[in-house]
This record gives sequence, structure tokens and C-alpha cells, in this order.
Amino acid sequence: MCLADLEFDYINPYDSSSRINRVILPEFITQGVLCLFYLVTGHWFMSLLSVPYLYYNVRQYLQRKHLVDVTEIFNLLHWEKKQRLFKLFYLIFLLFLTIFWMILTALDEHD
Repeated sequence: MCLADLEFDYINPYDSSSRINRVILPEFITQGVLCLFYLVTGHWFMSLLSVPYLYYNVRQYLQRKHLVDVTEIFNLLHWEKKQRLFKLFYLIFLLFLTIFWMILTALDEHD
């Protein structure tokens, strides 16, 4: 949303990048905890589906490319929007798969 506001000049680059950078580290931590939770609870398939996203986040963090730079935000705007949308769709896919497995497990235990 911040990137779309920035594209249409509703928000300045500094505010946009500070809002985005504020949620990046909690996003990474949440994804790591979720992947660890899948491993601990024995959901190997879901864990394997979470590993590519976790690997990408760790690689971005180690290369110091995880934060949005105020001076480069306009040059990378198209790429950042694509990247964030892909991550969003991937997380939605994982959410629906998790809900499906949860419902399937509850129905199997009920019978």
C-alpha cells in the first residue's frame, strides 16, 4: 500500500520507506517462527513449503538488501511492488493450505 501511495505521490519517500522498514524484521521473525513451528509439530510438507520463503528472507538479510533505501526507492519501485505482491500471494497460498490441513485433520479426528 505504501508503494502504491508513493507511486501516485500521496506520500513522501522517507515516510514510505520508514513504514516499510518498520515491518520487515517482524515479518522475517514471524516467518522463521512459523517454519520452526511446522518442524516441531511434525508438519513436514508445510515446513518444506515454508523453507524457500525463509531462505529468501535470510539471504536478503545476510546480503543487507532487506531494507528499503530512501534514495533508491523510486528506481526500485516496480521491482519492490512485484516482490511484495509475490510474497503476499505466497503467504496467502500457505494460509489457505494451512486452513485446509487443519480442517482435514479435524474431520479425520471426528470420525
